Amino acid sequence: MATAIIWLVLGVLVLFSVGYLGYSRYLARFVELDDNRDTPAHKYEDGQEYVPAKKTVLLGHHYSSIAGGAPIVGPITAGAAFGWLPAILWIAIGNPILGAVHDFMALSGSLRHEGKSIGYIMGEYVGERGKNMLLWFAFLTIILVIAVFALVVAVVFDAFPSAATASMLYIVLALVFGVWLYQLDLPFGVGTAIFVAGVFASVWVGIQYPIALFPAVGDASYPAGTIVLLSGGSGLPLAGAYGPNVAGWAPIIIVYAFIASVLPVWTLLQPRDYLSSFLLYAGVGGMLLAIILGSLGLFSPVTVDGTTYSSLSTQLPAFTGLVSESLGPIFPFLFVTIACGTISGFHSLVSSGTTAKQLNTESDARVIGYGGMLGEGLLATTAVAALAIVATTEFSSGLAGALANFPTGGGVMLSSLGIPVAYGVPFIGLVFVSFLLTSTDTAVRLGRYMMEEIVGTPETSAQRTVTNRYVNAGIQCVLAYVLVASGTWESLWPLFGSANQLLAALALLTATIWLVNWDDSKQLLSTGGPLVLMFAVTIVALLWIALIKAPQGIMEAGSTIEAVSIGAQAIISLILTGLALSLARIGYRNIASARRGRPSTPVADGGETDADETD
Repeated sequence: MATAIIWLVLGVLVLFSVGYLGYSRYLARFVELDDNRDTPAHKYEDGQEYVPAKKTVLLGHHYSSIAGGAPIVGPITAGAAFGWLPAILWIAIGNPILGAVHDFMALSGSLRHEGKSIGYIMGEYVGERGKNMLLWFAFLTIILVIAVFALVVAVVFDAFPSAATASMLYIVLALVFGVWLYQLDLPFGVGTAIFVAGVFASVWVGIQYPIALFPAVGDASYPAGTIVLLSGGSGLPLAGAYGPNVAGWAPIIIVYAFIASVLPVWTLLQPRDYLSSFLLYAGVGGMLLAIILGSLGLFSPVTVDGTTYSSLSTQLPAFTGLVSESLGPIFPFLFVTIACGTISGFHSLVSSGTTAKQLNTESDARVIGYGGMLGEGLLATTAVAALAIVATTEFSSGLAGALANFPTGGGVMLSSLGIPVAYGVPFIGLVFVSFLLTSTDTAVRLGRYMMEEIVGTPETSAQRTVTNRYVNAGIQCVLAYVLVASGTWESLWPLFGSANQLLAALALLTATIWLVNWDDSKQLLSTGGPLVLMFAVTIVALLWIALIKAPQGIMEAGSTIEAVSIGAQAIISLILTGLALSLARIGYRNIASARRGRPSTPVADGGETDADETD
């Protein structure tokens, strides 16, 4: 029986509204946000990393950074495997009580610790060993993030060449806007109007003049008028698995991420994320509005690629079973596959890495931390809605499924607003890639912060080398490209999702340790409940990947490099599991000690505490 998409959306909006209006207000009081207290952005303003930003600008940056391709790919993959109902329930319920709490607490904790990362905060209370373990975990996860997002961007550029043109144009616009704001000190409102108009104009230019690096191969084809820049490309890594165009774009995206990550935040990061946020709001908000208006009778049947869609209702079964042949059992793989749509450890790195260094007032943490995550949940909701409308479930990977369903379903939705599907489909493709690009270079920047905190104050030439911003970012990008070049997307995605959500559990552990050492009478259920759930889900998933899926994948691998890559990913799974369990043990002892009235003494430089030295 078909269900109107409007009911999925309304259910999510109601639960998200209750969470923001009620729970987030309680959390703001709980952590004692105070606008009379200087934020790290004002205390340590340096024009490079610590730069106070207007709330609207920072919200745009934060939302653009956290909302990558994962909340699109993940929910579509999980919905296809288990049905739209389990996917939408986990997003609607889990986001406001797990994901939004996680992001808000990571941001608030960083505010109380000089804008430093969750690794630094861990070190304040459990010592150097715990800090470094968490930072190494985060650094490994960052490399997975860069690899996954760079590949997805390359595939989107190949599927929608118009996205490549528009993306290059609004990167140039962002560079000029940064000069407008921070060098020429010209009016913010006027600049917003001019450059936002330029962003939407770049969308039109992209549709008119799409760009590809290499010619399409096999049965693939590009839109009429596509400008092909080069010939050949068949010898590039990835060309055999994805075609020369993807193989060409992937290293270019990684090089872009390297360059963007070493520039001052005012040059590109802040202005680009602010401008692209308007494109993102238009895409997500437009789809939600289109669903509402379409359900009120403004939708007319449309045809896309020979298929006619007669209504905005579900064509996908609500529930397809407890076990997916491609993914595995619903527990734990529903949760780690949806990943960022509900909770994401990567967000704790953004919140405590770049966002906390730019927060203008403490009260801004509520709308940016908690509200930003709800915005990502809305993106995940539109992804499930697009899948349910298009109902294309037979695909070999979440990546292909996202490309087949999200732009098409989004274009069908936007037709309710009178936008022709010929423009709506590529526009949603552009929205897709906008999320991806911002997260990719932000990840490299965060990886720089992780390594700098692991080393601390460099004392040797080797330490000075690895903390050099160019060397540090270069190491990450090279390692990410090695993972991308293996072409083993089907095994890389579950590992990314599991590692990412286990990082979320560790961020919640860090927040819980901070709270109990700040005031041992603080309630710990808000962070402790999600912490226990996410540890259980992700540990089971990583062990399943390493001990069950990996051996089977190695036996079925089509090449030696693929087999080696799957084996390496299994080893990474076990390493991450070991690090997480060790951190859980250290954290539990600290929490138990604080509850018994013997809290450890925070150490300003992140060194060992007295309690840690006597263990």
